[in-house]
Amino acid sequence: MAGTLPRRESVIIRGAWVLTMGAAGALENGAVHIADGVIRQVGSYADLRREHPTLPVVGDGFGLVIPGLVNAHTHLSEALIPGMGSELTLYEWGERLVTPVARHLTAEMARKGTVLKAAEMIRSGVTFVNDMFVHSNPGSQASMGVLEGLVEVGMRGMVSFGAEDSLGETTETPPMSVDEVMQEHQELSSAAQASELVGFRYGIGTLLGQSDELLEAGADACRTNGWPVHTHLCEVREEIVHSSLRWSRRPIQQADRLGFLDVPLIAAHAIWVRQSDIDQLAEAGGSVVHNPVANMILGAGVCPLARWLAADVSVGIGTDGAASNDSQNMLEAVKMAALLQKVHALDPAVINAREVLEMATLGGARALGIQGQVGSLETGKRADLVCLRPTVELAAIHDPYQQVVYCAGPRSVGEVWVDGRRLLADGHLTTIDEPARIDRARELARSLARQAGLEGNLSRL
Repeated sequence: MAGTLPRRESVIIRGAWVLTMGAAGALENGAVHIADGVIRQVGSYADLRREHPTLPVVGDGFGLVIPGLVNAHTHLSEALIPGMGSELTLYEWGERLVTPVARHLTAEMARKGTVLKAAEMIRSGVTFVNDMFVHSNPGSQASMGVLEGLVEVGMRGMVSFGAEDSLGETTETPPMSVDEVMQEHQELSSAAQASELVGFRYGIGTLLGQSDELLEAGADACRTNGWPVHTHLCEVREEIVHSSLRWSRRPIQQADRLGFLDVPLIAAHAIWVRQSDIDQLAEAGGSVVHNPVANMILGAGVCPLARWLAADVSVGIGTDGAASNDSQNMLEAVKMAALLQKVHALDPAVINAREVLEMATLGGARALGIQGQVGSLETGKRADLVCLRPTVELAAIHDPYQQVVYCAGPRSVGEVWVDGRRLLADGHLTTIDEPARIDRARELARSLARQAGLEGNLSRL
């Protein structure tokens, strides 16, 4: 029944290929045995079936089995506002769309928007999402709704509150106080500690979007609590200019000076960088998330993946938010990550399918510091995995890595497990009443657009 978490299964999952993304590589006619939320064995189907003759089997041996995809950066605060502002630059988009909406977001909108977009992510093979909820609604603690939504669905993830209190002339609304912002971070952290599947990161919408007082309070809290950081760095050229004007330092230099590189930090985008920026983040052990679809929509630029990877920086792939992508289709983001690099370099060999799929699985897990739990199909890791069924897109499998990256779509995703619980069974969501969620989202989206002054006024976007 939708809304109720299914039991953890003890089952063998088989495929024409099992792409472990670990030391075992790709296993033809392979299988995975899961039980009690853990991967117990990975090997040939013949061996696992011989050892466990009575266990149920999922898969007919013609599909593909892969680790659950890691959506390493998104904004579920945008769940109810897709399809607007696609002709705007990042700064225009923030001022005209995100800022007006942020003032009116509530915990209910966060929870229901999260469940709605979780359906889209699960259908594209996502089992882990790293979210930054951006709002400026005093007294709402709206970001708490994301955690509640993920728990309701049974999805693994990490939550953060992307507060900004220094937006200049982009809004006439008074910002939330530093004390209130820090209190929400603390509450969100405490709630995540009590959750089995959801972790916490300290969110920084942007360095430039925060007052010096909030930046210093956040850096102190991260040092004191050991909180890892989720932020944006070097997304557009204007960010570099304004950072230099405000602090006489580039964004990564300023993050370091504040102390944010003293804790694990994951930076979305990281496009407008010099080699010195790459070296500084690499030395600090920071990581990067490539968001190709959002970067193309907003005309932000192209992440220099080859240079980041050459510096041994962990790189993940993200969809980015539902108002800057505008979907949460992770398989689309994976394909675009490959294609954007190829056309930018004018070189089809600049990146291969296995490298891209690794960024969407084990690479994303490394970037988030959770590679010991998820990201690859290895004995002892949590049972987060996806079975791609042999739809017409996967009818003929030659190179399985290329088939996943360039051929598979949401229609190919047949089964999804998170912690051994099947959240998608034969293409049907088990914890989400999709039609009901769509109906309710329509009402909330209309209400939010009206409150933000966007309803009937889209021409100003």
